[in-house]
Amino acid sequence: MNPSCNLFIVGPTGAGKTSIGRRLAGHYGLSFVDLDQEVEQHCGVDVNTVFEIEGEGGFRQRESTLLDALSQRAGVLLATGAGAVLAAANRQWLVERGFVVWLQASIEQQLERLERDQRRPLLAVPDRHARLAAMAVVREPIYRELADLAVPGQHGGVSAASERCIGLIDQHWQRAATPSPLHQP
Repeated sequence: MNPSCNLFIVGPTGAGKTSIGRRLAGHYGLSFVDLDQEVEQHCGVDVNTVFEIEGEGGFRQRESTLLDALSQRAGVLLATGAGAVLAAANRQWLVERGFVVWLQASIEQQLERLERDQRRPLLAVPDRHARLAAMAVVREPIYRELADLAVPGQHGGVSAASERCIGLIDQHWQRAATPSPLHQP
């Protein structure tokens, strides 16, 4: 058990971090924050444009800066981007500041869920299956290492997946009290 007042969701592209995360935040009374959306809001442009102008390195730096700030809040559910776990500092902040939930998804599930999605710059390649497989080789061991709880991916809608997550989280998350606003950074 990792006692914390925060839930952090990690997992591959298309695992449902944002859609399930919103429902979990509502259920647990947490503020919902999507890291990719925060990057877009702070930059004033979408993630694709950040990648085009600054490359993946520039995006990752912006992502890390925001992850540091957002993970210091209390009472949040933070849905990370799939690659946010690549930086060692990000991993440390996630483990130290929250209960980490890994939403798993097979490559086949990812392909199905992302079939019409054109917004993800790392998937703008002819062979998405090969790209997702290559990312999984690098990222899955990291997700496994970070996770306080792994939630197996299953077919079905967001509602059923959210209920499954709630059942598992309730069994494993030792929720710490949220500090008063005077003590938040």
